[in-house]
Amino acid sequence: MSDAAGAHRVTGYRRLIELGIALSAERRFTRLMEMILRGAKELTNADGGTIYLVSDDGRELTFAIVLNDTLGIALGGTTGAPVPFGPVPLRDKQGAPNYKNVAAAAALRGETINLPDAYNAPGFDFSGTRAFDERNRYRSQSFLTVPLKNHDAEVVGVLQLINARSEAGVTMPFSIDIVPFIEALAGQAAVALDNQMLIDAQKNLFRAILRVFAGAIDAKSPYTGGHCHRVPELTNMLARAADAATDGPLADFHLNEDEWYELEVAGGLHDCGKVTTREFVADKATKLETIYNRIHEIRTRFEVVKRDVEIAYLRGVLAGGDEAALRAARDARLVELDDDFAFVGECNIGGEAMAPEKVARLERIAAVTWRRTLDDRLGLSWEESARQPERKETPPVVEHLLADKPAHLLAHDAAPLTPDNPWGFVIKPPPHKANLGELHNLSIRRGTLTEEERYHINDHIVQTIMMLEALPFPKNLRRVPEWAGGHHEKMDGSGYPRGLTRDQMSIPARIMMIADIFEALSARDRPYKARKTLSECVEIMASMSRERHIDPDLFELFLKAGVYKEYAGLFLLPDQIDEVDLRRYLGSLHPAA
Repeated sequence: MSDAAGAHRVTGYRRLIELGIALSAERRFTRLMEMILRGAKELTNADGGTIYLVSDDGRELTFAIVLNDTLGIALGGTTGAPVPFGPVPLRDKQGAPNYKNVAAAAALRGETINLPDAYNAPGFDFSGTRAFDERNRYRSQSFLTVPLKNHDAEVVGVLQLINARSEAGVTMPFSIDIVPFIEALAGQAAVALDNQMLIDAQKNLFRAILRVFAGAIDAKSPYTGGHCHRVPELTNMLARAADAATDGPLADFHLNEDEWYELEVAGGLHDCGKVTTREFVADKATKLETIYNRIHEIRTRFEVVKRDVEIAYLRGVLAGGDEAALRAARDARLVELDDDFAFVGECNIGGEAMAPEKVARLERIAAVTWRRTLDDRLGLSWEESARQPERKETPPVVEHLLADKPAHLLAHDAAPLTPDNPWGFVIKPPPHKANLGELHNLSIRRGTLTEEERYHINDHIVQTIMMLEALPFPKNLRRVPEWAGGHHEKMDGSGYPRGLTRDQMSIPARIMMIADIFEALSARDRPYKARKTLSECVEIMASMSRERHIDPDLFELFLKAGVYKEYAGLFLLPDQIDEVDLRRYLGSLHPAA
């Protein structure tokens, strides 16, 4: 071997080692393929090259990247330009192997094919290559086609180089001496590609699991399910606006590729604890709603009382009483009962705050009695029977029109967390047993949820954090619990469950907080509240910003960058989208000194 040849070989080994190190470090799939092809072209001084990948079903080779220096072609890879060539079938319709195509033959045989001249290559069909050459005034001559085999010796793709060139730029066959280098590079490349494909497959699997999980919540409750899809979208929009900021307090905020994926996972799992929330609590549209709206039971009782009034009137007439006076008393009482039931129905909606005089009226209505003649312990499940106190009375029994019974008290599902729990939360214990009492629920001061039900709703974030921190996340996802578990905190430390302040929370967690609140305010599909317009949502959140509940810098960016408008165009109904006067808010969102 001459000194020049030896030096060339040493240079080749050195470059091969460098490429191997680079390939093992590269994590972007498109960049990885481009690095492989450019490295092979450099080692062989080839004019062009292609990387094919075996399709998922193993039936064909698809073009992943195509480069040609003379023709100025750069397709696929990091260019983003699609490769316009159709796939190469590995077998025909009858299942016979396609040995006529050189790339398919290399893949099928698992062997390198070195052709000095494609136009003089018996057994191979280069008619497509000839047609390409004619259209582009090019001459495809020497071909070096190498299968890419992973660590299991499975072919995952094909590396094809075209037209080796001498130092003078003259096309020549690929040297036999260079083939071992390219095969070695192909082996390293195949393992790197296979590893990256496995990583991408795992990510895609995890993304699919997130979608399935959100779909499961969607099936359980279409309202919270939509929330689980929309919050990650809005989180991503605001995070991209923050990442693009070039000045102001967010100018230094940037996420790398791993962190974007981490944010995607956190967004997808931010409400995973809702699988533990009873849907009739999460979607409680009226105060008396459980599995169904119990207003129907109360309506029936009113009907019974009205029937009793009618019966009392008829008995009075039969007993010889003053028919006119009895009729007037009956009619007045029926009107009163109708009015009382209309009031109970109004209270059940929960649209307005319950003033003390309304609660007092409910208590007066509740004092009305009716007579039950059937045993209310018949036909019960064992759990309902266990809630019934021991009673000796037998029907008929006089009962109140609205009742808070011992049977309405439900035990909590699990023991509450204590301050010494392993997750470090300092959480108030449940206020008391869940209370389904009719008077208790109808007397709710605002909204449709009791104090116990609000506790149960809030508990979903505790369950979310517990579920996420129980998962063995890899290093690049270690912040998912923190990012996903902080969206019910507040900047002033009065939030839930940890009582974190602004400085104790990361920017992604604060971003998710804004996304969660804005989605909930603007949601068009909640059964328990009327839809709000865009300007109403912005006004509410502006107040929250001034009250140190949400991050004012992020909310100002939310407005300035038009994130609110972009989101509205995608997810709000046309009648919700109105004009927002940004002049009212920009520069005035920070708390007053």
